[in-house]
Amino acid sequence: MFQFRKELFYEEEALVIGLFSGKVSKSFESLNEVMNGSVSEYAHAGDISSDYQVISKLLTHKQAQPKRVYFVGLGDENNLTRDRFRKAFGALFKKLQGEGITKVSIELDGLVPSDLSPKECASLITESMGMATYQLSHFKTKAKKELPYVKFLTFVTKETEEDLYYSSALGYALSKGVNTARHLVHSPANLLTAAEMAEFARELALMHDFSVEILEKDDMEQMGMGALLAVNQGSEEPPAMIVLKYQGLPEWDDVTAFVGKGITYDTGGYSIKPKTGMPGMKGDMGGAAAVLGAMETIGRVQPKCNVLAVIPSTDNMISGSAFKPDDVITSMSGRTIEVLNTDAEGRLALADAVTYAKHLKADRIIDVATLTGGVVTALGSWMTGAMTNNNSLFNKVSAIAGQMGEPVWQLPYNEDYRAQIKKSNIADLNNSPTRKAHAIMGGAFVGEFAEDTPWVHLDIAGTSINEQSHELGPKGPSGVMARTLASFAIYS
Repeated sequence: MFQFRKELFYEEEALVIGLFSGKVSKSFESLNEVMNGSVSEYAHAGDISSDYQVISKLLTHKQAQPKRVYFVGLGDENNLTRDRFRKAFGALFKKLQGEGITKVSIELDGLVPSDLSPKECASLITESMGMATYQLSHFKTKAKKELPYVKFLTFVTKETEEDLYYSSALGYALSKGVNTARHLVHSPANLLTAAEMAEFARELALMHDFSVEILEKDDMEQMGMGALLAVNQGSEEPPAMIVLKYQGLPEWDDVTAFVGKGITYDTGGYSIKPKTGMPGMKGDMGGAAAVLGAMETIGRVQPKCNVLAVIPSTDNMISGSAFKPDDVITSMSGRTIEVLNTDAEGRLALADAVTYAKHLKADRIIDVATLTGGVVTALGSWMTGAMTNNNSLFNKVSAIAGQMGEPVWQLPYNEDYRAQIKKSNIADLNNSPTRKAHAIMGGAFVGEFAEDTPWVHLDIAGTSINEQSHELGPKGPSGVMARTLASFAIYS
């Protein structure tokens, strides 16, 4: 898919040249010379712009080898962050896709800003290409025309193929992880059950040579996973505790665990959601999707690290056997829990998953979950809420999330909040002590099971869905945190 060459002009469907404000690149000058000065005339007339994210198109009319030249406006070089770079090229690839372009060459050397390297830019370009052109599947009986994808991407550069190939492949692998997560969140709950998610994990393991373990209901009962089993009580679909292991080091130590909430549909149980709160609950496994997406990237990149993925999966349904407010259940950790809200089920599933991750020798844990409506109230759909018991670990996660364009905001977590989780007259903990600080209460409950293990909690309830189409993807599932998790494993 990726090719490299040194010549600017070549017979392609499209050539792409990047433009910074107030700066003329050598590629622009070369094209202008070949086209007898007409390119600069178009620029002076305003038909070609260097303004950020403006895409200008020029037909060469056989004056130059490519049929079409696209100029991508990058704006002020000093303001071009990684995320702005991604979005500019995302806008470009969306335009190319809309015009049916499948063969593209990009002049790389002239679009590298001063604080990025050619390797980084190549990676950002392939990452944005994979994300921006992704199309959600559908179940319409009348075929919906699918837009074409770029089949051949050539970098025109003085850099060697050896220097750029890994970076290009890495960026594309990151996008594939995001799109895997998007696909899973988009899948209807009657098709993506816990059993089907487990099967997806098995296929991923086979593809990338992961170790895989799927705990079924009998296994959970023997291991005392009463929290996850309680959530599953009302369902006819069996639960699954999904475990993937990637070992990139000689010994199984220094292990990072990714724990993803895998509630395939959430009715709220007997603390039932209103009818307007039900649509979209197929996406309550967005944390599990992010973890599986991250593992997709890790499997492609094969970094030198050890990663454990743990996904507690079930739906949360209502029946005569469903768990109820006032029930007392016993988690895998042995701690008892008073259930005050059956719609606070995700933290129960995560409790057993976090305990199991520790059982499997996790040295640090990052959990990802569409956990609370409270985080949406607090932060909206623009930032992920985070909590931690280890600021050093959090700072690493936060820095990588920022570079990935997936910013997080740290919520407080101290003894005042932890004390609320322990307020029960009949059990060790309760799962929903108060509506106050709702997002923090959910995270604090999970933190009780992390105990002293370094832990970061990421609540993606607000960021897991894009409310409209954007530069890096369609309206719908965002695949948020798949890149952050994968990049944490690769670079930490």
